[in-house]
Amino acid sequence: MTLIPGNHDINVVDRANPARLDLPLSPKKRLREMRALCAIASIQGRRVHIAQASEEKLGPTLEQALAPWSERIAEFADTGTLFESWHLADLWPQSFPMVLPPSTPDGLGIILLDSNAETHFSFTNALGLVTTEQTRSTEKTMALFPDAYWIVALHHHVVEYPKASKALSERIGTALINGSWFVRRMQRYSRKIIVMHGHRHIDWLGRCGDLQIVSAPSPVMDVTDEKDTYFYVHNLGLDAHGRLTLYAPEKIVLRGTVSPEPDRPSVATLRGDRRSTGSMDTPRTTTAEL
Repeated sequence: MTLIPGNHDINVVDRANPARLDLPLSPKKRLREMRALCAIASIQGRRVHIAQASEEKLGPTLEQALAPWSERIAEFADTGTLFESWHLADLWPQSFPMVLPPSTPDGLGIILLDSNAETHFSFTNALGLVTTEQTRSTEKTMALFPDAYWIVALHHHVVEYPKASKALSERIGTALINGSWFVRRMQRYSRKIIVMHGHRHIDWLGRCGDLQIVSAPSPVMDVTDEKDTYFYVHNLGLDAHGRLTLYAPEKIVLRGTVSPEPDRPSVATLRGDRRSTGSMDTPRTTTAEL
């Protein structure tokens, strides 16, 4: 399991009050960053490395990179002072991209990006941006493993969905601010990468040019206990031309209950039919035009 940060981890100032804001110098956002970084490190700190565009090799593991800062992070968590916040200002951006390298030269690796824009207002918390530095580090990482294949994971959508929206709110803050630029950069590597994201969690598989994109549904967002929810276990492989390809995913359904018993967990089942658009025998190839 690997983790990436989303806007609810970093940019939501107050869930109950969308009009509330953080001043740019407020230490509160730094506290949210350190909280998320420590949680991420507890799950994958020994397995992921920090990508560095200026180096000819992967950087230290996340655990090694955070070790010199552990006492300062703990002090900041206890005090929340502006002084400590300044000292930790660069730690968050310098921790991305994170890279889970492939186990073999031609294996599958994962590149984990931070796509949260610098915002201080709840109304703009959902805006996404992938920095130039992260993109360059991503490209440098792929160059270090020329025969490897990659999942590029980020929170925000890289393109808007090629379908009509029922409400303007479905389009605002959905795709990356620089999504068109980011997609063009990633299309250079479309033979060896698949981009995966969440954010609005709409069940969609598609392509932008040759770049394969997976939008992951959420089993917990916008649902109530009586409704069935689901997620996918994706199957990846190489086609006859050596291209990384999505094959039919397994749809795991979490059955809802009308009156759930507090000590009875939901039941997960594997669907046998193909009602989901994501459960087709061949990858869906809907094209998104930029």
